[in-house]
Amino acid sequence: MSASAMPSKKISVLIIDDSALIRAILTQIINSHSDMYAVGAATNPLQARDMIKNLNPDVLTLDVEMPEMDGLTFLDKLMRLRPMPVLMISSLTERGSEAALRSLELGAVDFLPKPKMGITESLNEYADIIAEKIRIAYQARGKFSKPKTGSARESLPALGTQVRINEKIIAVGASTGGTEAIKEFLIRLPADVPGIVIAQHMPEAFTKSFAARLDSLCKITVKEAVGNERILPGHAYIAPGHSHLMLKRSGANYMTELSQLPPVNHHRPSVEVLFRSVAKNAGKNVIGVMLTGMGKDGAVGMLEMRQAGAYNFAQDEATCVVFGMPREAIAVGAVDEIVPIQEMAQKVLQRLITNGGMGNRVK
Repeated sequence: MSASAMPSKKISVLIIDDSALIRAILTQIINSHSDMYAVGAATNPLQARDMIKNLNPDVLTLDVEMPEMDGLTFLDKLMRLRPMPVLMISSLTERGSEAALRSLELGAVDFLPKPKMGITESLNEYADIIAEKIRIAYQARGKFSKPKTGSARESLPALGTQVRINEKIIAVGASTGGTEAIKEFLIRLPADVPGIVIAQHMPEAFTKSFAARLDSLCKITVKEAVGNERILPGHAYIAPGHSHLMLKRSGANYMTELSQLPPVNHHRPSVEVLFRSVAKNAGKNVIGVMLTGMGKDGAVGMLEMRQAGAYNFAQDEATCVVFGMPREAIAVGAVDEIVPIQEMAQKVLQRLITNGGMGNRVK
């Protein structure tokens, strides 16, 4: 466990799941780490309601599909009445993927699939992942948002002929909290923006549903990248959860490329891999955007982008769920401007239009 993730006290976790086996596994995993403990386990949200009042846990793990009251309904009520860090646990199904994404809109910090049974190596890896997500959730307390009502976002005016959009690329990296930040960014963009490539740390089962959800909300077309496709204006390509996404050139065109090389910075897809390929193949035609996330993935790649002539933005600390990735990018000198997520789309479009000077560079 990194020093930055070390809490000053043991993190108390309440588990909510209708499966006795899952409750037992999660309890064992949580109690095996010295900096956290399972304060209780509820079989359903109705039971959990009283346990939250009595036990005052720091973090909840919450199943999506349960009898009596499903996890999303409970989460909605919880975040309105008593907002607190919640990790959603979802089965690897299409329905579960969509529900997990909806949970982030309602205020959950993060989600993860249920553990694979009977494979010791998988359970050991899962134990490390869930422990790290619990620590992140605890760190993010106070940063998660209540569900928004009437929060439809208007897209910004079209670029028209002000920008030669075929020559430009927007490259985006994100991790924890990134699904909502990416949505906040993309939903404001007009249909004639340059092509966008995105690396978001996300399990394989969720990226396709994530892309489809964004596509239904945005003026631009959003899709999961499949590789060897031309990057078109007005399109965003999201790295699939099983592969690194890279940008390559084919004559005058930018193309997507997928790779299943080992994880970089413990991630596949990795923001580092995407950003380095963008720096190499698009140079000064790039605008980089680093959004909320834990760790340092992408910081060095973003610096390479800037050294190649790109102009880079980072999300500010106040609007990040976790400020790790933007902070690391800023620390290595990779960032030109630090921007609240609500202003990111406008700032990127302004940069595309002016494409001169260096703006308010970070010192």
